[in-house]
Amino acid sequence: MKRTIVAGALALVSAAATCAAIAPTASATASSCVASSLTTGAYGGVGTIRYKSSTSTCGDLNLTYSNDSTSTAGDRYAGRLRSSSGTWSTCSKGYVWASDGSHSVSDSTYWLCTDVSDGTPFTVASYYDGGDSVTITH
Repeated sequence: MKRTIVAGALALVSAAATCAAIAPTASATASSCVASSLTTGAYGGVGTIRYKSSTSTCGDLNLTYSNDSTSTAGDRYAGRLRSSSGTWSTCSKGYVWASDGSHSVSDSTYWLCTDVSDGTPFTVASYYDGGDSVTITH
């Protein structure tokens, strides 16, 4: 009986490992992405404008570095995209908290916008104040 349970448990672990190994990821590795530094706009505003890379396989706007210019604690940041009509909108994720420093491109907490089309204009807004320095890996 114990051997049957152990064998069954090993089969489940093996199957789970196989599924995890072939599961797609939502964001690409940093080596296949492009990094752009920019200055944030104030809440709901527009800071430095960049364009989603067309040479990258990274489909997201990933916050990989942030430095709040008025606080040593951090700020909340939101990705914003410009439509073809010129209207800016905040990505569905909204504002996410980020302490000052580097953030992993693999941490979905910092994926400010997902499935962004090549060439799309983007910016980042700060919740508490504008003028922060951020790096978006895209």
